[in-house]
Amino acid sequence: MTPLRHVAGRAIPFGRKNVDTDVIIPSHYLKTITREGLGKGAFESIRKEPGNVFDAEEFAGAPILIAGDNFGCGSSREHAAWALLDRGITCVIAPSFSDIFSGNAFKNGILTVILPQAAVDRLMEVAQTDPIDIDLESQSVTTSFQDRFSFEIDAFRKACLLDGLDEVGLTLAQGDLIAGHEAKARTSLPFLATTGIAA
Repeated sequence: MTPLRHVAGRAIPFGRKNVDTDVIIPSHYLKTITREGLGKGAFESIRKEPGNVFDAEEFAGAPILIAGDNFGCGSSREHAAWALLDRGITCVIAPSFSDIFSGNAFKNGILTVILPQAAVDRLMEVAQTDPIDIDLESQSVTTSFQDRFSFEIDAFRKACLLDGLDEVGLTLAQGDLIAGHEAKARTSLPFLATTGIAA
């Protein structure tokens, strides 16, 4: 996972409430065996609407999405996070998120920022014309208009995102301890080695 410390740039002022994972990535895209290319199906139904923000030239490549309440509700599909990443989105700001989506986003290196509705409304306004800046270290969202909004984040999630560690990375970081434990087990529990359970 790529370390995430700072996200800055244009933000897509989406703002809709109760956007479920089927809207983020429709089910007919779930047959793929790779994460690549899912961005082309992201928000497919909304992108059929004339003048939608996802196809607006000024938001092309925007790394931030501003959403409404309960973003990512519905089914537990990790493809939703994959589709956002494939579109280049690494941070989503909303008043609230589905727990399952928030977990999937975190495990894939996407920062979910919860802010009060008034702050989200202000950022929606700024996003129409100007970039937004998110600093994970200081847990703040700022604009060039001197707006500053602080957000909370679980300390473990923050550390993982800052260091770019997913579950595999966390395990690999303990490689020396794991190897030591296995060596000790071979000595103290030799019968495990004969069964093929321990090397």
